[in-house]
Amino acid sequence: MKFYSTERKSSSVPFRDALFNGLAPDGGLYMPEAIPRLPDEFLTNLSKQSLHSAGTHVASAFTDDIPITKIKEIVARALNFPCLLVRLEDGMYLLELFHGPTFAFKDFGARFMAEAFSYFLQNEQRELTIIVATSGDTGSAVAHGFYNQPHIKVFVLYPSGKISPLQEKQIATLGGNIVAVEVEGTFDDCQRLAKQALSDPDLRRDRAISSANSINIGRLLPQIFYYVAGIGAWLAPKNWGKAKAERKEKPLWVVVPSGNFGNLTAGLFAKWMGVPIERFVAATNVNDVVPRYFETGTYVPRPAIPTISNAMDVGNPSNVTRMRALYGDDLANLKRDVEAVSVNDQETLDELKHTYEKTGYILDPHTAVGVAAARRVRSAMRGDPPDFLILATAHPAKFAEIIEPMIKVKLPIPTALATLLDRPKKASLIPSSYSSLKDLLLVH
Repeated sequence: MKFYSTERKSSSVPFRDALFNGLAPDGGLYMPEAIPRLPDEFLTNLSKQSLHSAGTHVASAFTDDIPITKIKEIVARALNFPCLLVRLEDGMYLLELFHGPTFAFKDFGARFMAEAFSYFLQNEQRELTIIVATSGDTGSAVAHGFYNQPHIKVFVLYPSGKISPLQEKQIATLGGNIVAVEVEGTFDDCQRLAKQALSDPDLRRDRAISSANSINIGRLLPQIFYYVAGIGAWLAPKNWGKAKAERKEKPLWVVVPSGNFGNLTAGLFAKWMGVPIERFVAATNVNDVVPRYFETGTYVPRPAIPTISNAMDVGNPSNVTRMRALYGDDLANLKRDVEAVSVNDQETLDELKHTYEKTGYILDPHTAVGVAAARRVRSAMRGDPPDFLILATAHPAKFAEIIEPMIKVKLPIPTALATLLDRPKKASLIPSSYSSLKDLLLVH
């Protein structure tokens, strides 16, 4: 399998080169030359597959340059935590993706990516610089996934004052080979700076540089794993319960809280690989660039607006480029597989309260956007609606200051998060200028 640039101005490369390059030399994002279909036998027995089995099958379909035995080892080390299917209410299910070390779905991609880099670097004995921009959870997952990995230094760029206190603690208290960079600006500024660094020929002459954002295909591909495993769990008879007869023939719509749209892109890959997903709902907050694109046919990025679902505060989602490439830039074709919905902060808060009062389940703000979007789409349907599977992307304790006033309950903080609260902050504050970032990179 080789990977081409969405700009079509540079040569296709194997997985290793796409992983290390991050961005293609022409500034494009890497895409697989084909989307491989999972074996029929595997798909027929999808309900019996484990997360590790799903990860091994998917990764081996895209990577020719890692032996299958090593892929199995990488998957086992990286994914040492589960994804769990939870029934929220009749016809609505959650796929909990926050049981990793940083309590967010980004752990899947970050940990697999760190192991893949380590596999290639162990024999090359050279230094690698990772530059990652974050609107919240990506930075913490990458920081912890790469912490103390030999031969790797990671610069995590995050917008000052625009991520939660716990998210900042997860990023800016590690030190060592993790350099926290607090940027006076928005996530889009952080992403712009990261892209400039990745394409800077001066820096590339001096060192090997890559990215751990979902612009890097090595971060995106592992996100397919939990779609495969999660839909398998939805299909499993043991999870049908009393609704077995009704659910067996129902189609499935997957609702994806969306910011930079890597998560949705991975889901589209899974569908193309044969996983039985009828449609997707892209659930955004008021940063509704994609819903507006779907409505008007014109893609117009704009500055991000701060919201309570901060990890989704993205005004120019990078992975829209991949989505458009996957569908041959045919918006009508893309809309057949994806519906886009925008949910504002008040609707998010209302959903947090409604879900808790109705079910006792505590949503984080990002998952609440997804649940609110699912309710809106389902209420507009006639006849018997499909089942909805909403990706639950983060642990609610990371957003206690938002949730507690709505549900009037004190949230217990997991021990791994509580231990961060007293650690001192170690971050470099810079303006949102590339010269400032470049100066910082050159002294480390």
